[in-house]
Amino acid sequence: MEYNYTIIDSDATSNLQLQHYLEEYGDFTCTSIAKDSSEGINSILKFSPQIVFINLNEKAQEYFQMVMELHQYLTSLPIIIGISKGKHHAYDAIKNGFFDYWLMPYNEFDIRKSLLRLKKQIPAEQEPQTLCLSSYRDFQYLDTDEILYLKADNNATEFIMKDGTINNAYKTLKTFENQLPKNFVRIHQSYIVNTDCISRISYGKAICTLKHSKQQLPFSKSYRKNIDNLKQLLSKNTISTLN
Repeated sequence: MEYNYTIIDSDATSNLQLQHYLEEYGDFTCTSIAKDSSEGINSILKFSPQIVFINLNEKAQEYFQMVMELHQYLTSLPIIIGISKGKHHAYDAIKNGFFDYWLMPYNEFDIRKSLLRLKKQIPAEQEPQTLCLSSYRDFQYLDTDEILYLKADNNATEFIMKDGTINNAYKTLKTFENQLPKNFVRIHQSYIVNTDCISRISYGKAICTLKHSKQQLPFSKSYRKNIDNLKQLLSKNTISTLN
């Protein structure tokens, strides 16, 4: 499960540091950045983040008032974490319902404990493992774990399975792009791949190699960001083969 967050911070440098720091823990995606309480409340209402990080600098009271105002519009507030260079706002933050209070510079151990508590409070949702392809009164059920990749075929889509079978759906590839579990990623105008099945990414040849069939799928420049994110996810335990 990915946790979406918003940062409210007028300091561009510190909010970049926070983003880079969260990248190391995985599962965290920044949906918006706001410079002040006005932009912050708009971002929260617009993007509905699960977590909000607020740099409580010299405008702490303004941000506490913003949190109070959020109760007028939301039945359930996001998890709010305050950030500051000192402890002077900690009591008011906790009193205003903040989940935690982080001191800068960040302490890795304290933040790891905080994020583990956060994940425990918002448990990962179970992804649906079955995809139903319906056509008139015919219903075909595919186990998403058994799908290697999806391939566009004009205005239809082919589902290529691990056992070599091909299932057809008379919908465009884009129809399925947001209907599949998170491990399915668009890498090309014509391909969505099950990332659990990738054994190799070659930037030089612009191809991904699949584990089961050793088949190679191309990726395109327009989906390079998806490939970069995928590489980062798959490369957490990297060993260089260079001397």
